[in-house]
Amino acid sequence: MIANIVPFMRLVFAGYVMAREGVFGLVSLPDLPPGPRLAISVARMVERRGIEKKDAAARLTDALNRLGPSYIKLGQFLATRPDVVGKEAAKELSALQDNVPPFLTQYARKTVEEQLGKTVEDHFEEFGEPVAAASIAQVHPAYFRNRDGELEKVAVKVLRPGVERGFKRDLKSFYLAARLAERFSPASRRLRPLMMVETYEHAVILEMDLRMEAAALSEMGENSKEDKDFRVPSVDWPRTSRSVLTMEWIDGVKLSNLEGIEEAGHDLAELGNNVIQTFLRHAVRDGFFHADMHQGNLFIEPDGTLVAVDLGITGRLGLSERRFLAEILYGFITRNYLRVAEVHFEAGYVPADQDVNIFAQAIRAIGEPIHGHDASEISMARLLTQLFEVTEMFNMHTQPQLILLQKNMVLAEGVARSLNPHLDMWNTADPVVTGWIQRNLGPMGRITDLATGVTVLGRLASDLPIIADRASKFSNQLEAMANNGLRFDEATADAIGKSEAKHSRSGRVALWVIAIALSAIAYGIYL
Repeated sequence: MIANIVPFMRLVFAGYVMAREGVFGLVSLPDLPPGPRLAISVARMVERRGIEKKDAAARLTDALNRLGPSYIKLGQFLATRPDVVGKEAAKELSALQDNVPPFLTQYARKTVEEQLGKTVEDHFEEFGEPVAAASIAQVHPAYFRNRDGELEKVAVKVLRPGVERGFKRDLKSFYLAARLAERFSPASRRLRPLMMVETYEHAVILEMDLRMEAAALSEMGENSKEDKDFRVPSVDWPRTSRSVLTMEWIDGVKLSNLEGIEEAGHDLAELGNNVIQTFLRHAVRDGFFHADMHQGNLFIEPDGTLVAVDLGITGRLGLSERRFLAEILYGFITRNYLRVAEVHFEAGYVPADQDVNIFAQAIRAIGEPIHGHDASEISMARLLTQLFEVTEMFNMHTQPQLILLQKNMVLAEGVARSLNPHLDMWNTADPVVTGWIQRNLGPMGRITDLATGVTVLGRLASDLPIIADRASKFSNQLEAMANNGLRFDEATADAIGKSEAKHSRSGRVALWVIAIALSAIAYGIYL
């Protein structure tokens, strides 16, 4: 109870900041029950004057920026969950990117020296002022001399001072909020808020170790080395540590700069298709994908190559999940809604007590309206609303392993739509998905599965003597225990003795407390 006081007070402070910035004014009161409606009405009494002149995105951005890096990241994370925060809030949160003030270069230099050893000048010929600042880290341009004695430009990413301590502190508040939601709101349990916070915590912990990002860049570089239209920066490992990441400098145009892309002569529609196909290749083909593909993390080079940076957040899919994803997408492309429904049941996404044919009917109601129409004719808000209504109707639970996939699907499609408003999602996805289906679920895929099965059986056969020997020893031990009773070694017996002594002392204390309490009660009754 006492441990929850500080996190609870931090939640109260966060609520106060939200109220001051007018965030609660975005909630539609007529849709709420009387209790929450009254609470929000009271909270709005502390709004700052003139706040109604700000649009919704500005209110949320200001509030989350005031609350710090943890809340900025949480806002980005919740933008992927309109089923939790509501459609309008998710729309505004999706516009929230890491636009935070940079910290002083002297702190970055100090971190470099602490992490890499020696002085900054021992590692770099030049170390410039920050060119990009985010909630977790910021990037500095720098130069060093390579083995040929030539100056080489690199990007040095440095972790923000004190950011880890701040995240650990705020996570306690997030866990408390999730536990309160699950305890007092039965409807929220289907959304698994506690598991959502756990997923968020895991993602942020990995993001704050820049060695993990370096490893992600290396792995994705290997996966995509044959891709002609995509790449990631190379890593300078000798100048990389837990809080410092040195990588290749990228000279390109950010995908948020549409005018710059057009001036450079790139085809916007083709680039939009490339964004979608790149994401699907990584998710379906490799099972390893960039999970934060917003415009600020994507560049286009002069030769038309798409370059992704900031791989602090990545997602993984196992082979079975990749198969389910490919079959679901292929079912939508070919309009085989019964197969889409069956895959959902096979994957365990829909409870077995539901009717597969009725679920297929619900899927058809989602898929049919978007066939034959491009992105400019489709209301994604309406589509998402219908999708989340279906998940509730069929008692579907959130799949933690798919949260990052869902998040990046929304981001990648948003980037592609900004480049090509007439994007046809299904025609764009068709080559990647159909190709993977043919290679992995067609005749060649079955041959590969058979070869894998034979390999596994061969390995099992070679291990049979070891397994038989272990089974024989275990059988002999069981027989000895049956004949002679259970025997402990000296260390185990000593540990059990200490544990029993401890419990005995605790038991005696408890008995004295109970005895004193009963005596007091009896004395009170007697009086």
